Amino acid sequence: MGKQKVLYVMHNHPAVHPGGAEAYAYELYEAVRASDQIDPLLVARIGSSPDMKREPHADAPFSAVTPGDPNQFFLYTDWEKYEWFQMTSRDKRLYATHLADFLRIHRPDVVHFQHIHSIGWDAVSHTRRVLPDVPIVFTLHEYLSICHRDGQMLRRTGELCKYASPRRCHECFPDIPAADFFLRERFIKTHVKDVDMFLAPSRFLLERYVDWGIPRERIRFEDYGRVARAPAPVRPLAPGETRNRIAFFGQLNHYKGIDILLGAMGLLNERGVDAKLSLHGANLHLQTPEFRQEFEELLEATQRTGHNVAMRGTYDPRDLPDLMAETDWVVVPSRWWENSPLVIQEAFLHGRPVICADIGGMAEKVVDGVDGLHFHAGDRASLAATLERAVATPGLWDELRAGAQSVYGMDEHIASLSELYAELLRQRMPGERALVS
Repeated sequence: MGKQKVLYVMHNHPAVHPGGAEAYAYELYEAVRASDQIDPLLVARIGSSPDMKREPHADAPFSAVTPGDPNQFFLYTDWEKYEWFQMTSRDKRLYATHLADFLRIHRPDVVHFQHIHSIGWDAVSHTRRVLPDVPIVFTLHEYLSICHRDGQMLRRTGELCKYASPRRCHECFPDIPAADFFLRERFIKTHVKDVDMFLAPSRFLLERYVDWGIPRERIRFEDYGRVARAPAPVRPLAPGETRNRIAFFGQLNHYKGIDILLGAMGLLNERGVDAKLSLHGANLHLQTPEFRQEFEELLEATQRTGHNVAMRGTYDPRDLPDLMAETDWVVVPSRWWENSPLVIQEAFLHGRPVICADIGGMAEKVVDGVDGLHFHAGDRASLAATLERAVATPGLWDELRAGAQSVYGMDEHIASLSELYAELLRQRMPGERALVS
């Protein structure tokens, strides 16, 4: 068998909208391009969202990303026509005409959906209709199909949510009848049945989707593969200096617990603990006015009392080794379950212990007292105490750094995916695959 022609579909391109799922999906695409196993195509959604201003492409929603790579495509979708509740576009030409034509022209051997946010679940069922014998793989990066609240499974009361039901979802959204949540689930699951195999980058997320209704035999654990790189050098210490440099990398929003982190730094200020935090965060401008105001007030308060927090803003992923060289500890203070935060892998690749909340995918990826430290999720006092322990305990940093686990390599990941694709191809049809006109 020659190279497998695999179409990867993602909801954003990291050149336009940075994020963890986007960074992983694009790193995978670039890695398989260089492999001798997979011949990839990439389709990344762009559109008329507030953060992705583009001119409409009414008659030709597909366009080239870069002249240097003819296999990368932007797919323009209209933000205003996207139904957030049912996760579908009202413009059905997107699926029945534009996507169908693209599939007929390129005829991939496998279609691997990395995300359908702002594209819609219909893309999966239309792919099955046009390419009935082509395997469809779907990587689950969060819980959007289960949870209408941004896929976070965090109730409006602040309680973590382990399962959804029409009644429970109605309690979070009193203006939406419970019956509508029942119909939402039915609608999404009509498309879910067309996926041959789901991939879950954490076992915690896998179990949530099994509980929701995906058959266990159609979902498997497959962590994010990462390209090996030289670790950043360890920060040299001056005489009497401690490992007190902490860094946050990621989205600046309510779910990521940035307010919990700033509150903890305020408590450390009050105690006179010598700890310094650098915030490397993106997309604050996309958050609600209320959150932006709360963030600014908390940041101002920490800077007014102790100047122990520095707002560094967005960063180019290519600069990450230099930023890690300035860092002793990486903190992941999310208040939601998370899945498999890329920042944890990045920290371990560079030999930095991680301080994280004791829930979900974070607690799964970081072993408390071995390669990092846990704090009680959502509790700024617990985080402050954990940070103080980290920076004030002699030898702890070296002990945890030595215990850091190895990161799942991209080569191994590609080999696993290629084997999966081949297995699904054998199951679908051993000979020439059919195509519906």
